[in-house]
Amino acid sequence: MGENKRRMLAGEWFLPDDEELSVDTERRFALCAAYNANGGAAPGERAKILAELLGSVGEGVRIRPPFQCDFGRYISIGARTFVNFNAVFLDSAPITIGSDVQIGPNVQLLTPIHELAAERRRAGWERAAPVTIGDNVWLGGGVIVCPGVTIGENTVVGAGAVVTKDLPAGVLAVGNPARVIRTLEI
Repeated sequence: MGENKRRMLAGEWFLPDDEELSVDTERRFALCAAYNANGGAAPGERAKILAELLGSVGEGVRIRPPFQCDFGRYISIGARTFVNFNAVFLDSAPITIGSDVQIGPNVQLLTPIHELAAERRRAGWERAAPVTIGDNVWLGGGVIVCPGVTIGENTVVGAGAVVTKDLPAGVLAVGNPARVIRTLEI
């Protein structure tokens, strides 16, 4: 494993413009293109592509195309999870999605963190922090989940919210930045 990939997987600063990472990106590009082109294909064919693209896919997972990701192999999705149209999962760090999760259209799960210092940012330095979504979470349409965020099980995040910090289990959160407005009865 090359130095930049090792650094990326360790959550350290790395340079993504790397030959080894480019090979992984080309693999993802081809598999996403096949998946998105086969939106009308039989569920079995789509499931085969997802199994090859993603790190792990639970039984009964449904993802409506188009779907985009950085690498794919660092994404794990639990059983019976539904992902609506136009999802973008940038998985420079692990993205872990529990079972029975509902993800609305245009949701973004983002793990990359770019350098704040202009000179290092121009040079391309970045790092990533994992995103974790608990079981039975509902992310409304257009939700953005930022790097390093964990959302507890049974939580609902309202449409358009930007989740910048961890959310506990069993709450309703809305807004930008997302804030808890009440506890949910489970």
